[in-house]
Amino acid sequence: MEKLPCVVLLLESSRGSGRALLRGIADYSRHHGPWAFYWEPRGLEDVLPRLDELAPQGFILRDCEYLEKILALGLPTVVVGHSKREVSGAVNVLTESEAVGRMAAEHLLDCGFRHFAYCGFGDLEWSNIRANGFQRHLASVHHQAHIFNSNFRTTTSWNQELIIMARWLATLPKPIGIMACNDDHAQKVIEACKIASLQVPEEVGVIGADNDELVCELFGCPISSVVIHFEKAGYESARLLDEWMQGKPPKNMRVIAPTSHVVARQSTDTLAVQDAKVAQALRFIREHARENARVTDISRAVGLSRRALEKRFRSTLSRSILQEIRRVRVGMISRMLLETDQTITQIAEAQGFGNIQHIARYFRQEKGMSPAAFRKEYLQPRP
Repeated sequence: MEKLPCVVLLLESSRGSGRALLRGIADYSRHHGPWAFYWEPRGLEDVLPRLDELAPQGFILRDCEYLEKILALGLPTVVVGHSKREVSGAVNVLTESEAVGRMAAEHLLDCGFRHFAYCGFGDLEWSNIRANGFQRHLASVHHQAHIFNSNFRTTTSWNQELIIMARWLATLPKPIGIMACNDDHAQKVIEACKIASLQVPEEVGVIGADNDELVCELFGCPISSVVIHFEKAGYESARLLDEWMQGKPPKNMRVIAPTSHVVARQSTDTLAVQDAKVAQALRFIREHARENARVTDISRAVGLSRRALEKRFRSTLSRSILQEIRRVRVGMISRMLLETDQTITQIAEAQGFGNIQHIARYFRQEKGMSPAAFRKEYLQPRP
């Protein structure tokens, strides 16, 4: 009986990103393998003594202190980045960290915040890149962000860190929108807000990244988060590893886990807009997005002329009412494309579009691609 190729997986399952990577890898193997997996979530030190017995043909692992020993074996290897820069001699799985920061900034701006902050790890490159993306987008619309950086390798206890963060939060202008580098850190920000007696989201809006549903939904205030498609990255990394194990080293040594949209939850469910009429209009747009509300409907609902509301809208949000309607509707369409199995025709009907061509034109004006291309871009291929 032919022996199956053995692939050693050193990926944790305690986080949503790790579980999604594993799902993508398993999906590829199921349709293009099969492979024999040796999965060890605890650490490489538990695997090293067994390498001769396992006779692996490839590795997919988080970067760790034992990485050099694995690379020295000369076997096809995929490295999922965390604490290190890109590793030469391996396929590197990376996130669109700049885009993650930008998307979080866009979401907080859309909520009406005019003060901003970022909480991350100053000694992790991906966190710093997310911070740069966040700050760069804010700077493009003339805003700045306060920064609070922890040290990933710090000896400070959890409680001490929360107290320090709470004191910092108390000094910030309110209301304020805060991006945390990931969902774990967002949960820490919310706990620090409790210590500082700050209300989330009324005084402090919080958004994380990775969309780890377990973390985001586990605590009293569900956390908004930027979606990163780790499952697609797992699928693609397995495909490149498969080619490499068959003697065809990949030309592209990077796998990017793309980011597509924000899942908004209670932690940013507020409209931090000073103009009460604009806030009322925004609320109306969100509540009637599926009905394709017209500008005249909105102005009538808030008791202002179209011209007066348009002027206040541009002054407050730097965009038109029509731009806001399109942004909200396209956001809903995007989530349906990625979070449901509905056909584009079914989505068009649910969103009040007359036909598939109409929704395609509408979506392309905002996203620069068709709904079908958007779905293909962010979901891994299915056989």
